[in-house]
Amino acid sequence: MISAEQIKKSFGEVNVLKGVDLSIQKGEIVSVVGASGAGKTTLLQILGTLDKPDSGDIVYDGTNVASLNEKELSAFRNSNIGFVFQFHHLLPEFTALENVCIPAYIAKKSKTEATARAKELLEMLKLGHRIDHKPSELSGGEKQRVAVARALINDPLVILADEPSGNLDSKTRQELHELFFELRDQFNQTFVIVTHDLELAEMSDRKIVISDGLIEN
Repeated sequence: MISAEQIKKSFGEVNVLKGVDLSIQKGEIVSVVGASGAGKTTLLQILGTLDKPDSGDIVYDGTNVASLNEKELSAFRNSNIGFVFQFHHLLPEFTALENVCIPAYIAKKSKTEATARAKELLEMLKLGHRIDHKPSELSGGEKQRVAVARALINDPLVILADEPSGNLDSKTRQELHELFFELRDQFNQTFVIVTHDLELAEMSDRKIVISDGLIEN
């Protein structure tokens, strides 16, 4: 479903990615591990179209994202890619429900449709009683589940997660990890997760190790 071929990326004199080849199947949970500075986050940002490679191709379900202009790329990203970061990046002035709805509004879905889907997701993630709470009133685990609901609202092809459990205590971290597998089972959702958490990496369907800008074979 996702294919990356010969992805190279440099920042100044530093070659961060040196020709990465990667393929992801629908419904897979893939973890990406490696030492700090190995290129994990850079690869995730390029897969998420938040950054462009110096060379190489990324194809999503037949669409080569390099062929899209900025407006098309933004619309493609909004519809097909969900993001979950270490820091939830919820907007503090909005409620949980409103935060989840934002990508749907960007996709020009009606308020009725967006609200109904957001409520459905928040209920499924056991946050139905928290929909009117702002981020400051939520626990760390609740904030991250709101971020997961936001990532799911447009039924994306893939969710890209960068250290999603990095700020959570061990119990909440375990719950978040289990949630990813529940979502895969329920929606056949695909996940690519950059993590230092070896337990999560071992739970995944596949573990990809990046070392010095290349995937270890």
